[in-house]
Amino acid sequence: MEKAAESLTGLAMGGFIGDAISMPVHWYYDRSALHHDYGTIRDYTAPKSPHPGSILWRSEYTPINERGNILHDQARYWGQRGIHYHQFLRAGENTLNLQLAKVLMDSLIHSGGYDADDYLTRYIDFMLTPGKHRDTYVEECHRKFFTAYARGTAPRKCAGTDIHIGGLAHVGVLSAYFRGDLEATRKAVREHVSLTHQSPEVLAAADALARMACDLLIGTPLREAILNHGSAWFSQRKALEWSKDPDEVVIGRRVSPACYIAEAFPASLYLAWKYADNFEKGITANANVGGDNCHRGAVIGTLIGGAVGISKMPQRYIDGIDDATRLQWQIETIVTRA
Repeated sequence: MEKAAESLTGLAMGGFIGDAISMPVHWYYDRSALHHDYGTIRDYTAPKSPHPGSILWRSEYTPINERGNILHDQARYWGQRGIHYHQFLRAGENTLNLQLAKVLMDSLIHSGGYDADDYLTRYIDFMLTPGKHRDTYVEECHRKFFTAYARGTAPRKCAGTDIHIGGLAHVGVLSAYFRGDLEATRKAVREHVSLTHQSPEVLAAADALARMACDLLIGTPLREAILNHGSAWFSQRKALEWSKDPDEVVIGRRVSPACYIAEAFPASLYLAWKYADNFEKGITANANVGGDNCHRGAVIGTLIGGAVGISKMPQRYIDGIDDATRLQWQIETIVTRA
């Protein structure tokens, strides 16, 4: 595989792997509990129940009508203690936001380009059709979207002001599709992310990530790409200072392991910077520090995957990811499009 295709494929595949590796230990904030339950995460692992740190018992979502019914048979688990957010997923299976990245790829393939209306039709169908996925947790951005949709708001106007890093989960796929065309990538990323996230902070981070991805595709080293476009969140000074500490100190004391973009994006950039030439170490380090490691993993996997290319990503991760044959076909199709 030529270098350009290597980077494009790594860019697209990396986010799926980073998410799936972290899935069983997603939102573990007590690291002693994480290591008690799973040891050190190195491979795809099925989630275990109960999840000792789950706060799903505090979460509520009541649809206004059937146009907002996105929990389906998972609704009965909301409000209960100890429920693992991804209790029914298999080892190597993606969480909801990355499953929706597959919906996005289907839309790109069908439309021959980015078509927000086509994606929205597929997104709404996916979320409202029982059995399309088995994930118990549905992020706040989707709950806000479908609350507005149930009230009769037009789909393009249903986004809320969500400030979570999950809004960056599809940037790698779009960047790979547009093959380094900076303006086309930035335009599509902004339009797509704003369908579910109208937060200026998330849109700015998504744009920065898109610019980093495009830099990688023209051969810019990853650390340079991060420093070129991530200065609002990360810097050479922070990189050198933070690297003196273990990862669990950096992600925990220097920046929060939580999902809010203001800290989750710098945490992602730091781990991608530190492990710039080692995909496996980067995504497993991220998984083992806990917190919102799934969505950080999507960002880290995108960046390191694009930097090292698919051939330097462990084959067991590529072969072992859930529904690997179809995922590989989708990625190959968007990367090698005419």
